[in-house]
Formats: sequence, C-alpha cells, structure tokens
Amino acid sequence: MRLKHVRIFGFKTFADRTEFDLEGGFVAVVGPNGCGKSNLVDAILWGLGEGSARQLRAATSQDVIFSGSSNRKGVGFAEVTLIFDNEDGALPIASSEVSVTRRLNRAGESEYAINRQPCRLRDILDLLADSGLGRAGYAIVGQKDI
Repeated sequence: MRLKHVRIFGFKTFADRTEFDLEGGFVAVVGPNGCGKSNLVDAILWGLGEGSARQLRAATSQDVIFSGSSNRKGVGFAEVTLIFDNEDGALPIASSEVSVTRRLNRAGESEYAINRQPCRLRDILDLLADSGLGRAGYAIVGQKDI
C-alpha cells in the first residue's frame, strides 16, 4: 500500500482544486519559501485524521479553511482526499484503490468518507490503524528537523 494521489480544495493556501500525483519510488517537494510545501504535508496529516490544530500550524480547526486574500474571496469548506494503492490488500477493503476524504465547513461540521461512502472519523482511523498509518505509525520529517 502506498499513497498515490492527494486532492486538495480550500485547505490553507490551496484555494483551487489541486491534485498531486505521488506515483513513483521517490517524491520530493521543492520550492521557495511560502509556496505551500508545508501546507501539502499538513493536508496529508489532516486527511489521515490529525485532530490537533496546533500540529497543523493553526489556532483553531477552522483556520485550515482558505480564508481569502486581497485578490480572492475565501471558500466555505476545506476538503482533502487521499488515494491509496491497495493492490497488495494492506487495507481491509476489496478494492485496488482506497480513497479517504475529510471535509470541514465554516460552521465546524465535519464529513468523512471512505471510497465516497460517508463514514465516521473513527472508521478512517480504524481502517488505517494496522497499515502503519495509524496514530504514531508514521513520521513526518520537516526541514527544521533535519
């Protein structure tokens, strides 16, 4: 199992629908300060179920929703979809691809889905628990940690 794609809309600086293709053996995200590298990592963490706004470099959970800029209006929700290759059956779902979606609106209401089927956050956490992607089952190493 591996992460194949990340789809982001309205999360932090990603005001437009954005997709990252993570196919291949090695993926590096490189760019100047302020281009969104850390926000991509935050989006992946949030999609995996991270609940701490502090871990996402935000003051409140609604701070992850794109709030607008001088040239652009804010959006009403943030959404992240993580698409995993499940050819090896590491996730207990009979599908070669598994998508996990998390959505948060400005009212603070959250929605979650596995393969587009509504579910609870607990279901996502349980799905990922034995895959190495459960809580504390992975490590994100940022530039400041090297």
